[in-house]
Amino acid sequence: MNTEFMEALSALEAEKGISKEVLLEAIEAALISSYKRNFNTAQNVRVDIDRETGSIKVFARKTVVEEVTDSRLEISLDAAKAINPNYMIGDIVESEVTPRDFGRIAAQTAKQVVTQRIREAERGLIYDAFIDKEEDIVTGIVQRMDAKNLYVDLGRVEAVLPAGELMPGDQYRQGDRIKCYITKVENTTKGPLITLSRTHPGLLKRLFELEVPEIFDGVVEIRSVAREAGQRSKIAVWSRNPEVDPVGACVGPKGARVQAVVNELRGEKIDIINWSEDPAEYVANALSPAKVVDVQLLEEEKTARVIVPDYQLSLAIGIRGQNARLAAKLTGWKIDIKSESQVREAAGRADEDDGGWLNRPGEA
Repeated sequence: MNTEFMEALSALEAEKGISKEVLLEAIEAALISSYKRNFNTAQNVRVDIDRETGSIKVFARKTVVEEVTDSRLEISLDAAKAINPNYMIGDIVESEVTPRDFGRIAAQTAKQVVTQRIREAERGLIYDAFIDKEEDIVTGIVQRMDAKNLYVDLGRVEAVLPAGELMPGDQYRQGDRIKCYITKVENTTKGPLITLSRTHPGLLKRLFELEVPEIFDGVVEIRSVAREAGQRSKIAVWSRNPEVDPVGACVGPKGARVQAVVNELRGEKIDIINWSEDPAEYVANALSPAKVVDVQLLEEEKTARVIVPDYQLSLAIGIRGQNARLAAKLTGWKIDIKSESQVREAAGRADEDDGGWLNRPGEA
């Protein structure tokens, strides 16, 4: 190695942000291993690289002892004093043992170390760039597929989209553009591992942030999201400004904003409801589009007993209980739905002590 190599390390430090001193220390450590391996020695050695010229020297290190048991690692006090009378027991005596052809070995070792450190630095930069994008939306290109995963090119790194995180009906081919939600960014020995999803509720939330300026600006806030990907979702929104209608802002002129989100999610139905501090009002809103007559709250059980008109019962429950189930996820309340006629029938039964809430076909 020479001054040109040292200048190259300085340029690398400026370009890649890899410390020159850290590189040199790593090269010195690697050269120690190379020396022991190539020259079949168990000597305790130190490698020194001149920071100006790049010249390399190898020094054998021996501990000063009264009685030598291993001449490769120890030197007697008398022998040490013959070199320098100031040596004492426990001191380290160094003597240069640089082999003639060590320059060739050093050059190969240095190249390997620098290449490895550059790779590690680039991985670190990629990780730093994407850890800030965790729980955010990215757009990439489908690179390849297997039975378990889709592999998506995000420009500087390949991300993994598990098959279980695809929406029902999602079909992609190599080269297709795809919009996903980053669920996890991990730093592994093989580099950053980025996991994607198209079913996560966060994808719906981020899509609305992109489409609705009021959400992006913080005027309108998405308080809760419940999603059954590819089928139906509910979001609860709230406005910091009383003059701004949060539902209207999300729907947009002629429904343009919500339609853009629906199109991205391949026709997934989205209910946008007003969030409320009043749990009863919130539960009633969450069962939209069904009309609610009354909501009774059982605080200890975190249960909401909901009464709806007879003709609204099936709508409130939804197909296979989906509407009630999503409303329960959205609000965090267990929801028990009854029609008005069911409540009247239950009230007329003298043998039912709890007011007719034993049979719960609409419970979510």
